[in-house]
Amino acid sequence: MSLRIAPVTLDQANAFVARLHRHNKPVTGYRFAVGCEAQTRLLDGPEWVLCGVAIVGRPVSPKLDDGRAAEITRLCTDGTANACSMLYAAARRAARAMGLGPVYTYTLPTEGGASLRAAGFHLDKTDAGGPARLWQNRPGRTVAPVGDDLFGGKWRWTDQPLAATQPDGGQP
Repeated sequence: MSLRIAPVTLDQANAFVARLHRHNKPVTGYRFAVGCEAQTRLLDGPEWVLCGVAIVGRPVSPKLDDGRAAEITRLCTDGTANACSMLYAAARRAARAMGLGPVYTYTLPTEGGASLRAAGFHLDKTDAGGPARLWQNRPGRTVAPVGDDLFGGKWRWTDQPLAATQPDGGQP
């Protein structure tokens, strides 16, 4: 199957996330978004169909938001093979082209991280943000988690070598 990166608006990306993401809702702000399209064969020729999106914004953690850092706040696909790796890599390249970096993202401990490793990310911290039970009890947080799979804390990934990170003293 052929894949390609395509531009998407925040509205398009959020609509995709709202329809397919397992446990997160759409975002309110962003710096940019990228899409991944898969080529399908039709009787009258090939057609490109959106199969995934990545939304990149400022880091949610104030400790990481130095004005240059970026965070992939949502990544969602329809399950198309290799779309996740392609989106992570494209988001990373686009952020770097805009002069942003380091680039961070978070996963649940139950998610393996193969797509992130393939895109050049490294596991930075395994207890980012503390345990899951604290995520919805922080001041200003009013949104309840979507789904019931947030049992552990989150893992933080970065595209920087590990020695260059750890602004909050975290250990992988």
